[in-house]
Amino acid sequence: MCVVPLPFSPIVGILCLKTYLFFCRSLLCMDISLRKILGNIPKDIKKLRIENSHLTELPHGSFSNNSALEFLWLNFNNITVIHPETLEHLKDLKELRLQGNRLCTVPWTAFQATPCLNILDLKHNRLDVLPKQALQYLINLTYLDLSFNQLMVVSEDVFIQWPMYQKSQQLISKAEGISNVVLALHNNPWMCDCHLKGLVQFFKFIRPPVILMNSYLMCRGPVSKAGQFFYEVELNSCMKPKMSTPNSNITIQVGLNITLSCLAQASPLPNIVWTYPLKKLKEFDVSTSPIGEDSIQSELVIPSAHLADSGNYTCMATNSMGSSSIPISLHVQPPQTVPSSSSYLASVEEHSYIYMRITKQTVYGIVLEWYAVTDNPSETWFTLYFGIYEAVKKEIVSIGPGINTYWVNDLLPATKYEACISLQSQPPRKDQCIVFVTGSDISELEKREKIIHIIVVVCALVLAVPIGMYVCASEAHIGGLGHCLCHCPQRRNGARCPSTVIESKDTMFNNLTTGIEESLCLGEIREDQRWKSGKERKENFSKCVIETNSY
Repeated sequence: MCVVPLPFSPIVGILCLKTYLFFCRSLLCMDISLRKILGNIPKDIKKLRIENSHLTELPHGSFSNNSALEFLWLNFNNITVIHPETLEHLKDLKELRLQGNRLCTVPWTAFQATPCLNILDLKHNRLDVLPKQALQYLINLTYLDLSFNQLMVVSEDVFIQWPMYQKSQQLISKAEGISNVVLALHNNPWMCDCHLKGLVQFFKFIRPPVILMNSYLMCRGPVSKAGQFFYEVELNSCMKPKMSTPNSNITIQVGLNITLSCLAQASPLPNIVWTYPLKKLKEFDVSTSPIGEDSIQSELVIPSAHLADSGNYTCMATNSMGSSSIPISLHVQPPQTVPSSSSYLASVEEHSYIYMRITKQTVYGIVLEWYAVTDNPSETWFTLYFGIYEAVKKEIVSIGPGINTYWVNDLLPATKYEACISLQSQPPRKDQCIVFVTGSDISELEKREKIIHIIVVVCALVLAVPIGMYVCASEAHIGGLGHCLCHCPQRRNGARCPSTVIESKDTMFNNLTTGIEESLCLGEIREDQRWKSGKERKENFSKCVIETNSY
């Protein structure tokens, strides 16, 4: 429907009101079905309003036939994209209003084509970045509204480089009368850290003819500054982290607990990451806490230190200004042993630590990886014990020094296996063994190799692993475990098993067991839970795999 004064023909399919004024023509379009700029808008239209429609984009050439436009209002649409050449034919445009759209960014260089633009209204959008050169092409702009957006940090250079601001400062120095320049920047989530210091200082000393529509700009964060106004907040300058530690060279006895600590001074507060030799094999608990406006402390806790934990630990702090690190050297000494008839074996036992995990699962086999700390690593031979868990005799393979990976192939489906690694002359300890279960059907594994293998390995922990035995899986696929564990058979009236979780945390599989402790279904598993029979074991395991297939 159109209401058009004669002699003007209607634009079909859209509700428009065309009004003839003295030496001026305007067009108002409000139609929710409108999804693009009409191509038959009269060429002599000077004011165009398209509001409350479904416009999502302003493509190139949208107004190529409307070079007479002086006022363009596109409020309350769904515009998310403006092409850089959308405005190239609007050299006489004086007013552009884009209130209430979904703009996350604006092609600021497009305003080179609109040298006469006086008013730019962008309030109630989603702008979160304002580049330093954003306003340099708005040479005659006297009103800019950026309120109710998502601006957190803006450089003061944006406004210092604004031609109208520079012009106003020059005219002030010459004592000439000039018109006001109005800025609206309120209701943005300003992050009042060191990055905003320049803008805060700029607005503290801003004077007419530059005027803030709302001078009560408020900090949204960080917590220590939230709710403060720009005129009352004091901000530090940004600085790269400076690191320190109370002790950079630590020596302890094996089996003792130790806490490594570092302090970082930086603005803004940095992120802290610890690196150490065995990080890929086991993770230690790390806590960080701010102790001041520009200081943060981090602690790494090593429970019951082993000889393998010796090495250089690095505490690294990183923020937007750069990064710094500080090394901490940890030496774990073996305990003094009392001579006995088996003193040699006891000494070797105390001086060697082996960490093992499954690094890869395939349809027919696995890859074992281990890390060993011994007195003579270049001369150490290892023994692999591998076989079905219930079997009395295991396959024994001698592995030469320096080798730390081994392929195990031709595994049977729906079978529980045990793999152990030890030094050549020693029987394996419990913490040098892995227990795992293969999938119930080879064809299923071929279809969903990664998911089923990892779920099945963790089900082995829930269903079949006695206290002191361990299970591991590749860290990259831990995310899909919860569904299986929540459907594995459990004893509802059983007590919790904290010893299982705690004991697992002492191994290299910290990431896996921590996830199980926090979010999976270990709560009702009894410590003394065992497989009752071969038939029941396979039924329970098959049920777990079948239910996870629908995941």
